[in-house]
Amino acid sequence: MLAGANRGKSPGMTALHRAARPDPSAALHRLLSDSAVWRAALGACAFPLAVLDASTPLRPVTYLNGAFEGYFGYRSAEALGRPLSALLFRGDEALVHRLLAESTSRWELKAWAKDGTARRVELALGAVRGAEGRLTHWVVAFSDRSEVEDLRAELAALKSLASAP
Repeated sequence: MLAGANRGKSPGMTALHRAARPDPSAALHRLLSDSAVWRAALGACAFPLAVLDASTPLRPVTYLNGAFEGYFGYRSAEALGRPLSALLFRGDEALVHRLLAESTSRWELKAWAKDGTARRVELALGAVRGAEGRLTHWVVAFSDRSEVEDLRAELAALKSLASAP
C-alpha cells in the first residue's frame, strides 16, 4: 500500500522534502515588490534626490526624482549617466570626491541649476552597500537653504543698522 501511494513520484521524494524547497518565484516577487516600493517612495519625495553609481570613478547619476528635475532643471534623459560634478558643481570633480570620501554626511554648499542660477543647498549623503559589504551606490539628497541664508543676511544687515551711530 505504501509503495502504491508514491507511484508516479520521484523515488525518495516525500511531501515533506517537496515542501522544504524554497520557491524562487516568491523571493523574486518579494524583491521586485520591494524595489517598486522604494522607487515609488524616492519618486514621491518632495526634496531633490539623486543616486550615484559608486562602482566607477566618475560616480555617474543612475536615478533622480521629479523634485531634482524641478529644482535643478535637469530632465532624467539629460542627467542620467553624467557625473554630479558636471551637473551641479561646474565640473569640480575634486569637490564631489572630497564629499564622498569624508566621514561627514552633510554639507552646506552652493550648487548651480541648469540655467546657471546658484542654489544654496544642504547636501546629505547615504552610502548603499551590497550583501558582501561593498559600496555600490550613493544616495544624495538636497534641501534648499536659500531662505535661511537670505534671512541670515537680512538679520546681519539689521544688526549693523542698529549698532550704527
